[in-house]
Amino acid sequence: MNRIGIDLGGTKIEAIALAPDGTELARRRVSTPRGDYDATLAALAELVHGFEHQVMARCRVGIGMPGAISPATGLVKNANSTWLNGRPFRRDIERALGRPVALANDADCFALSEATDGAGAGARVVFGVILGTGVGGGIVVDGRLLDGPNAIAGEWGHNPLPWPEDDERPGPPCYCGRSGCIETFLSGPGLARDHARAEALPEGVTLPATEIAARAAAGDAGCRRALARYEQRLARALAHVINLLDPHAIVLGGGLSALPSLYDRVPALWSRWIFSDRVETRLLPPRHGDASGVRGAAWLAATARRR
Repeated sequence: MNRIGIDLGGTKIEAIALAPDGTELARRRVSTPRGDYDATLAALAELVHGFEHQVMARCRVGIGMPGAISPATGLVKNANSTWLNGRPFRRDIERALGRPVALANDADCFALSEATDGAGAGARVVFGVILGTGVGGGIVVDGRLLDGPNAIAGEWGHNPLPWPEDDERPGPPCYCGRSGCIETFLSGPGLARDHARAEALPEGVTLPATEIAARAAAGDAGCRRALARYEQRLARALAHVINLLDPHAIVLGGGLSALPSLYDRVPALWSRWIFSDRVETRLLPPRHGDASGVRGAAWLAATARRR
């Protein structure tokens, strides 16, 4: 059966229709109706019905969303698209579409995409990482997403940065209410803040991560130092994951996954903190890039219950 995958983001909604063999049949992107829950549901329904009219078939549907559905309440939790929080999103979108819908966190969808037919294809255990405006992760074992009773498997971004150095304590404040979360160091804004602080830039002045990387490549000493700190922190954070999960492959996604130095420098550093005589885990760039999330949602659609 054909599948429709939807990546519900804070600023845009991207949808894709895939044939059973993964061939792309259609793709569309629209703006997210920010702050409007009912309009968001309507936009999702319009995308699905439009695709089904185009391919002339009823499809299974999977949606990658910010946050997660709380197993305790059935309501959305932890979404930075705050108009979704506290809402019975699963019930409402299934009612709007008249069928079951498979839902997962957007980082989970990225991990599923890269484990299914992406960079991690063929690896038994894949940890998919999002390094972007936020930091998230998803775990795929034997081709299936790992879930848990709290719907937070892979949420490594809100663990503390491991083995902190003296100048990293207590760490930057995080929106979750704690300080020193991995996200505050390894997100794009985290890298920008770290560079600005270390280089004593004027208050409110920061360089985006892409510019820091470009300047580092051009020889800027301060930007090179900022990237070196970032690489070392990422090595520590991933070493913690490897010690706990021992994945066969780690695939990086999000804007910072485009930094080429990460794939050489981080594996060269992480052995110091990994409890093993050698490390076989591969650190890989994504095969599907920005399209991984929506493709993962389409693969997720296969898990939707039949009606």
